[in-house]
Amino acid sequence: MKTIFQLISLGILLLSSALTGVSQTDVTSANKLADSKTASPALGSVGTAVPNPAMANFIIGAGDVLAINVWKEEQLTRAVPVRSDGRISLPLIGEIQASGRTPKELENELRTKLKDYVSEPEVTVIVQEIKSQKFNVLGMVMKPGSYPLTNPTTVLDAIALAGGFRDFAKQKAIYVLRQTTDGSQSRLPFNYKEVVKGQKPAQNVTLQPNDTIVVP
Repeated sequence: MKTIFQLISLGILLLSSALTGVSQTDVTSANKLADSKTASPALGSVGTAVPNPAMANFIIGAGDVLAINVWKEEQLTRAVPVRSDGRISLPLIGEIQASGRTPKELENELRTKLKDYVSEPEVTVIVQEIKSQKFNVLGMVMKPGSYPLTNPTTVLDAIALAGGFRDFAKQKAIYVLRQTTDGSQSRLPFNYKEVVKGQKPAQNVTLQPNDTIVVP
């Protein structure tokens, strides 16, 4: 009888130890997760923006809004618009050219300039709002309007983004209006019926900033 009680006591002890171990492991994991989140650079007042790998080659332009984060320097972390002259203003640094650069190039420039004021500055630049590069879709589509040009986009892509055609759209008579270097406009024909059949794929051009697709 004594042996049975000893075995029961031993079983209870082992079960208690196992449950205690799981609890401690869970707490330790939770603490590590919380510590990792605390250790990550926060964006402060521009906190909803996160880096987007697809924006790596994006060229910043006038009108864009940039979320600039300097790790552990809250007074330097802010959202700033790119002015019409292509420049932005930041404390300590003053004015700096942003237009015509990628976010990574601007990060490197800011990091270099901040070294005189901050020890080993960690800088992140994120395009929070794109207003400089866009294309337009007009006419007989479901959602005509302006769309941001953040990734390579073809005429077919643009029509899809605009919700497709409305009834009676002239799908064979679509064209793209494009600004040329001399200030004039060129007109690029696009026959939807031919392109979707694999004919004349060259008509499905990659859009450039400020292109306008017209669907009669």
